[in-house]
Parts: sequence; structure tokens; C-alpha cells
Amino acid sequence: MTTSTHLMRKKNFLPLMITQFFNAFNDNLYRYAALFFVVYMIFNDESTEGAFSGFASFIFILPFVLFSALAGQLADTRDKAAIIRIVKLCEIGWVALGAVGLYMAWMGIAVYEIAIPLLLIVTFLAATQSAFLGPIKYAILPQHLNKEEVLAGTGLVEAGTYIAILAGTILAGVIPVEWVIIGIIVTALVGYISARYVPDAPPQSDYEMHFPLLEPYREKTKSRIERWLGYPFVAIADQAVMSYRLIKETTQNREIWLAIIAISFFWSIGAVLFVLFLPLAKNQLSAAQDVASLFLVIFSLGIAIGSVCINALLKGKVSARYSAASVVAMGGFVLGFYLISKSWPINETGALLTWTDWILEPMAVPLSLTLLGMTTAGGMFVVPLYAFLTTRCADDAASRTIAANNILNSLGMVTGSAIAIGFSSIGIPVVDQVLFVAALTVVSAWLGWMLYSAEKEAELSDPA
Repeated sequence: MTTSTHLMRKKNFLPLMITQFFNAFNDNLYRYAALFFVVYMIFNDESTEGAFSGFASFIFILPFVLFSALAGQLADTRDKAAIIRIVKLCEIGWVALGAVGLYMAWMGIAVYEIAIPLLLIVTFLAATQSAFLGPIKYAILPQHLNKEEVLAGTGLVEAGTYIAILAGTILAGVIPVEWVIIGIIVTALVGYISARYVPDAPPQSDYEMHFPLLEPYREKTKSRIERWLGYPFVAIADQAVMSYRLIKETTQNREIWLAIIAISFFWSIGAVLFVLFLPLAKNQLSAAQDVASLFLVIFSLGIAIGSVCINALLKGKVSARYSAASVVAMGGFVLGFYLISKSWPINETGALLTWTDWILEPMAVPLSLTLLGMTTAGGMFVVPLYAFLTTRCADDAASRTIAANNILNSLGMVTGSAIAIGFSSIGIPVVDQVLFVAALTVVSAWLGWMLYSAEKEAELSDPA
């Protein structure tokens, strides 16, 4: 805790922390304001709500698959702080479009024809921004912090991210849309100002970016029309080649590879839960929009608490010592959450309960506590694994390692979302899908144990 407090006073850490905080806050304020508004104010059918929730999640995840390879290589070959400033400047652009989409939906102007498609397009742009910042927010830490400060810095960034998610989610669920519009614009401006104070982080690598499939389209002998007709398709193919190369690089280090697989599997579980939360809250628990927001807040708060707790337990050492136990505990809490949700009394009135009425339900507090325990244990599981990615790789490969992690994380989340949508489409009740999540934690525990075993083997082979 002393180390964490010290870091918050350092000029080479605080601006990054503030920038990342406002980035996560704005993403979630916009994303959930749009999601809540469409699910609660426009749609009125469980299957449609689930499909939209899943599709919105897919749209948000897609940029991480498409652009993480490029983002990682840019971050290793360019000044990371300069990239942060450019990306934060671009945020002002997507925020302006998002404000237009929210305003149209709020006023009922061409809701299905323009407003909802525009909201989804802006969701894609917001996620693209996060995809380019993702490799940097962790990879820049070893450049600005001492070795013994990296785990604390990682924990603070992770905790700050989830507190920002918490704050954005709370506001998205309780404030009017017109205030959301003002909020996302102001937040984008503040985030850009803080980004200008992030200290320079020049490239530490002589790694060269290669686009082999694009080279023929750069030849002057080809006509401009011919070049640009084929360019988009070849560019996508090059991204796939770059992604494959990045992932292949990470397999050379067993600790890093196992950490990435464990993180990716964890977020596939998280994706299932995120897709389930809104339909579960509305239809199983008879909860209004503010209660659904409360669930997402508890989810984020738990991750933040777990991030700080695991740093205290490990005393600054990057280790997977508690990973398996943490995710076993998480599975127990998921099972408790399922049992309470399954036995939730049927609301005979059919009216959705606001949080002031919902919290008076006899099982509301136990349900909330199981959710908090579930996510706290999840935070304790996943945070040390992120620190593995930046401390076990070469100094000049940190961003590429994070990018490879983001690609596989995104594929895991896409898979989790697809599973949830598939279960709903074949008629499996949303509440019963929570039981499937509990079963998945067994696999996560095995992956955590495998990583800790690899860690111990590495220590024996290289005691230094």
C-alpha cells in the first residue's frame, strides 16, 4: 500500500494513471448508456435483448482482434507517449459521433435506421481506441518504474481501470441521456489534456514492422485505382499474418504463453457473464435498469478490490502462487450466485423493481455478496498474470506481448459471447447458463496451477 501511494505521487506514473482512468470511464459511460437505453427503452423481448447485448459485445471486441497486432508493433517501434496523445485526440472525434447517436435515439429520430447503427459504429471506434492503448498501458510501466514497482503499478492500473468502469457504469444507469452526452465530451477533453503530461517513452527496440502482402501495392508502376481496390483486402490479410507472428513469438516462453491462455480463458468466462447480466437482471430478478447497473458496478468493484488484495499478499513479487486457489474460490461464489438466482421469487406484478425496492428483497444482499466475492477472487486471479507479460519478456517486446495477449483475449471473449448467444437461441434459460460459468472455473484453476508449476521450474533452472 505504501508503494502504491508513492507511485500515485510520481510524475512518470500519475498522468498515465489519470489518462487510462478517463479512457476506461468514457468507454463505459458511452457503451452502457447506449446499451441500457436500447435494452430498457427500445426493445421489449428477452431474445431480442440478448441478441443485441451479444452483438454489441461482439462489435466492442472485434477491434482488439483486428488491430492489436498493429498496435503492439507500433508501441514497440514508436514513442508510446506520442501514441497515447494521438489516440486521445482521436477520442474527441468518436465522442462527437456518439453524442449525435445518443441524441437521435433519445429524441426518437430514425432510431432503427440511423441511431442504433450509429451507436454500434461508435462502439467499434471506441473499442479501436482502447485496442491501441491496450498494449501501452502495461508495457510502458517497466520503462517508467523500478522493477520492484511494476507489480504495484500493474495493480493500480488494473484497479483504476475497474474503478473507472464502475463509475462509468453507475452514471450510465442513473443519469439522463442528455447528461451522458455532455459527460462523454468533457471527459474526452480532460483525458487529452492529461495525456499531454505522460512522459516520453521512446522505443527500446530495433524491431521493424513488415507488411509483406502490401508491398506490391506500393509499387509506383501500379495504377492508383488498382492499388486501392485491393488494398483493404490485402491489409486485412497482413493483419492476420502479423497477429500469427505475434502469437507465435509468445509461445517461445512457456510462462508467458500459459499466462496468456489463462487470461484469455478468464475473459471468456467474463464475456459470458457480461452478456447474461442485463437479461438476467431484467427477466429473472425483475430488476430495473439501475439494478442492472449495480450488478456491473459490483463486478468492477470486485476486480478492483482483488487487484489491491493480491498485491498485498504477494508483497510486490510477480507470482501465480495464489492463482489456482483464487479461481476455485471464484467458482464457489459463482455457484452461490446461481443457486440464489435460481430460487429468486417470481414477481407476480410484472413491474420491474428499482434498486430501493429490490434491495429490500430477502435474497438481494446475499446475491450481491456472492457477486462481489466472485469478482474479487477473479481480480486476484488475473492481475498477477498481466504482470507476467511485462516482466517475463524481453524489454523490447513488451508491447508486442501485450498485443498478442489482447488478440487471444478478444478471441476468448468472442467465443464466450457466442456460447451465451447460442445457449439462449436453443432455449437454455439465462439463469442456468450461470452454472456453465461455474464449471468453466475448474479449467481456469488448472491453467493457474500449470502456470505456477512453470514458474517454479523456471526458478529452479535460473535461481537468479
